[in-house]
Amino acid sequence: MSTFIKDFIEREKVSRRNFMLATAAGVTTAAMPGLFGSGVANAALTDPALAWSYRDRASAYWNAIVSGGETFVESLGKTKADMTSLINEGSSEKSLSDIKSFLAKNSGNCAIACDANDSPNARPVAEAVKAAGGYVSTIWNKSDDLHPWDIGNNYVCHLSWSGVKPSEEAARALFKKMGGKGGVVHVGGIPANIPAIERLQGLMNALKDFPEIELLDVQPADWDTQKAAALMSSFITRFGDKITGVHCANDNMAYGVIEAFKAEGITGVPITAFDGNPEAVEMVINGELLATVFTNPMWGGGIALALAHHAAIGTFVPSEEPNEHREFYGPSVVISTDDVKEFKARFMDATPTYDWNDFWGQSAGAIVYN
Repeated sequence: MSTFIKDFIEREKVSRRNFMLATAAGVTTAAMPGLFGSGVANAALTDPALAWSYRDRASAYWNAIVSGGETFVESLGKTKADMTSLINEGSSEKSLSDIKSFLAKNSGNCAIACDANDSPNARPVAEAVKAAGGYVSTIWNKSDDLHPWDIGNNYVCHLSWSGVKPSEEAARALFKKMGGKGGVVHVGGIPANIPAIERLQGLMNALKDFPEIELLDVQPADWDTQKAAALMSSFITRFGDKITGVHCANDNMAYGVIEAFKAEGITGVPITAFDGNPEAVEMVINGELLATVFTNPMWGGGIALALAHHAAIGTFVPSEEPNEHREFYGPSVVISTDDVKEFKARFMDATPTYDWNDFWGQSAGAIVYN
């Protein structure tokens, strides 16, 4: 088993063990601020309306994110229907408009989890939520100069996943598979998205140690399968058999790359991806993908909404938490052919369960800015 997976599993074991010890001792969140937060505060809101704002549910990744949110809502004794889906369809304008409408409809009595779609949109979202008296957690996209503690308690936290290190590890695996030489293309996400920037940076870091690998081109396909297929077709037309490896910024785009290769009858070119969707994991097993990166989106979707909800009802006060509890990374693990079957059995064939009161148990540390 890879070191990445061992660390990932150990983090989950520690999280569960701490919770079980606290429960056995009859300890609550009020008595264990080090584990669960800074103690119980006066309730800010009563039974806040719950919402998740995201791009779409067509991809397995976003479906897992939203499923995590729904699972958290069900843990409150509610139904999935009690969580409103605000689908922005990749539009930052719609994202902000939908959130403002939701806030107005519920007179600000809201707890919201949100991917702002692009980094600049996170600030107006946070400011709109604060102005209405609601609470919001964001994931993935925000500008580096925006911090929850600058907005106040209503901007509860920002959760992201470091794309640099796992992307670099995937690129190194790709380059080794290529024999340390040849040509690689990078199929990227929306250029302004933080994960797209970080995953490209991971590739660039790995290239420093492989002087015989030529980066043929870097182009965005906006996280989209069909755009990636069209882009890969153009790469094949331009570079032909000079392409001996493909580095993709997410699984959905890797599917499009595979389609393009199949259309041209090309086989055997190693491809790496990112997100660890079930389809991608199966592709690693059957050899269509060399590797993908799992970020546990179900946990991310649930814990982002859980933090917004608990801040809203006063379980903890965000401003009393250290900064690493307000801007933090979720866990990431590289899945390759060496360990994919064991990973699938542990994390996909079995139904995962999470303690939504263990807010930072799976945190991979504070977000680092370059």
